[in-house]
Amino acid sequence: MRRIGIFAALCLLAACQKAEPGAETTSASNENTEWSNIGFDAKEQRHSPLDKINESNVGELGIAWFKDLPDARGQEATPVVVDGKMYISTAWSKVFAYDAKTGKELWSYDPEVPGEKAVDACCDVVNRGVAISRGKLFFGTIDGRLIALDANTGARLWETQTTDNSKPYTITGAPRVVKNMVIIGNGGAEFGVRGYLTAYDVGDGSQKWRFYTVPNPEGKPDGAASDEIFEKAAAKTWSDGEWKESGGGGTVWDSIVYDEELDQLYFGVGNGNPWNHSLRSGGEGDNLFLSSVVAVNPDTGKYLWHYQETPGENWDYTATQHIIQAELEVGGKMRKVLYHAPKNGFFFVIDRIDGTLISAEPFVDGINWATGYDMATGRPIETPEARYNKTGEPFIAIPGALGAHNWHPMSYNPKTGLVYIPAQQIPQGYINPTSEIDKKRERLGFNVGIGWAIGQLPDDKDVYKAAVASTTGKLVAFNPKTGKVEWSADYPAAWNGGTMTTAGNLVFQGTSVGLFKAYAADSGKELLSLDMQSGIVSAPSTYMIDGEQYVAFLTSKGGAFPLVAGVAGGASRKVPNIPRLVVLKLGGKTQFPALPAKTEIAWNPPEQTGTPAQIADGKAVFGRYCIVCHGDSAIGNGFTPDLRVSGVLPDKEAWASIVAGGALKQHGMVGFTSQVKAEQVENTRLYVIDRSIWTKANLPEMTAPMTR
Repeated sequence: MRRIGIFAALCLLAACQKAEPGAETTSASNENTEWSNIGFDAKEQRHSPLDKINESNVGELGIAWFKDLPDARGQEATPVVVDGKMYISTAWSKVFAYDAKTGKELWSYDPEVPGEKAVDACCDVVNRGVAISRGKLFFGTIDGRLIALDANTGARLWETQTTDNSKPYTITGAPRVVKNMVIIGNGGAEFGVRGYLTAYDVGDGSQKWRFYTVPNPEGKPDGAASDEIFEKAAAKTWSDGEWKESGGGGTVWDSIVYDEELDQLYFGVGNGNPWNHSLRSGGEGDNLFLSSVVAVNPDTGKYLWHYQETPGENWDYTATQHIIQAELEVGGKMRKVLYHAPKNGFFFVIDRIDGTLISAEPFVDGINWATGYDMATGRPIETPEARYNKTGEPFIAIPGALGAHNWHPMSYNPKTGLVYIPAQQIPQGYINPTSEIDKKRERLGFNVGIGWAIGQLPDDKDVYKAAVASTTGKLVAFNPKTGKVEWSADYPAAWNGGTMTTAGNLVFQGTSVGLFKAYAADSGKELLSLDMQSGIVSAPSTYMIDGEQYVAFLTSKGGAFPLVAGVAGGASRKVPNIPRLVVLKLGGKTQFPALPAKTEIAWNPPEQTGTPAQIADGKAVFGRYCIVCHGDSAIGNGFTPDLRVSGVLPDKEAWASIVAGGALKQHGMVGFTSQVKAEQVENTRLYVIDRSIWTKANLPEMTAPMTR
């Protein structure tokens, strides 16, 4: 999941021919009426056996109840329902509990994360969910704490600091409870940290074991579960380079899955730091366990097997995306498998007993970093130009660092045999750093080893329009048995919500343009499209109480793509940003309040007083430190300030008090005085003025206000 400059490139996605459904079947019984884990159950298929809402009546869905939430930032959690109570986590790591039938709030908990910690969150102050076990609720916080609450009262039971807060670690993913342990990872690889996964005792939060994903930079054991495999094999895959200073990355920031049948724990590992393989490891070695799926013993954390999807990771192609357990007939024999659709655009079927690669086929079109996978070696067949770090030439990658599929959960329907993937096309430009500002490693801001100025769009209206046209989304129904796309649905914008499937032959998904949709799981026929007033990036869940089936999800724009997308956000930029919990049922009659009238923004840029050299320097500084929160080319996103119309833009002193002095640090905008000089602070203001003047003159349609 990641915020990066978006390069204009034209590319198309296409659906493939229909194929035979999978071998698995399931009954449509309503025996399991809850949604007790974020992925429904341990298999994390996000498939419910409920079928009271089905393809014949889904068009009758309406709002049962809703609750407005306090923070208009990214809302990425899947609602969890246990014993008639619904639990959600929200932006800034807050937790709420409701009566799942009536919507009555039962309790709330605010861990009071310091606002300045937001600068260490690569992709918004989001939280993807909670875990419930035996009356306890567990969740992580942006500032690296793991907290246990009483699920009935919201009272805090214990809390453990899982990270070193002097370093840019964060937690945005949901924990999992496995055999009386709470398992949690962390994020921060873009800034420069060393990744690991840790198990804590459910009773008191004491550490049980830890597995590092990158070797110790000092070349010594950690006293951790990972020591043995690094000494035996993994450490040999790293050469000298910046990873010894940066930590190497490899954070486990989302996907963690427990296999109850085989008693194995699987997790996906993120990108390296720097991204640039030549800087990170001298361009040598596979760098285990970056971009890998790893299996460990859940009792001890000891290594069992791994499969590395992108050896020598070079593009932020994480393997932290959702992992699904299933069974698939291969060569006439049923095999226990994992389904995985990571950022790099290939759908992997992996034997979950020993990590053997079974297949790797593209689930989007236009992939240009590799032509496929060599099944004899399990390695990608890379295109030479993709290694920009070695060629020295710019490379526009498809997919880019935001991925063909990001964190948004996919789902699997055992009856159709299809996996439903929130796919997208977001090209990305890469080039070796050429300026000192891009080469320098800093405590604040991304340290990824590429030229950031490449992400800022030039003064060409056609390029802007091409960026919008080439950045799109899809719902892809992928058949793992055939390696083909069974059907797909096109969306006008990227960064759409996660999916859920049910025994009612349905697939549900929200979109970034504010529509909540349902499709026939087998054919892809659209059956429902409800206007939710706000973008949706979360995945839904479903449950039944007193014979009525409900569907729940969160609304609100946010996360990596909206933060940086700028013009490439396209249609989604125009959608309001309203944080809500929404619950639907058949015949629901509740109505949202009318949207407030839009307030026109007075687009009056200050007079430009800067020289071309100052503006160019400001562009470089903006690309290095500001683009990841305030948008490519300073184009606002609707939930962090659009600097082009900022009230402080005309005022040099006020601008400096925020950018350098940290006057708004309680809102996440810390001061950058340790990173940039006074004249550079002023030059960023001059650059933003330049962008504001250019927008008014060339793209008047982009001066329209964005609601809330």
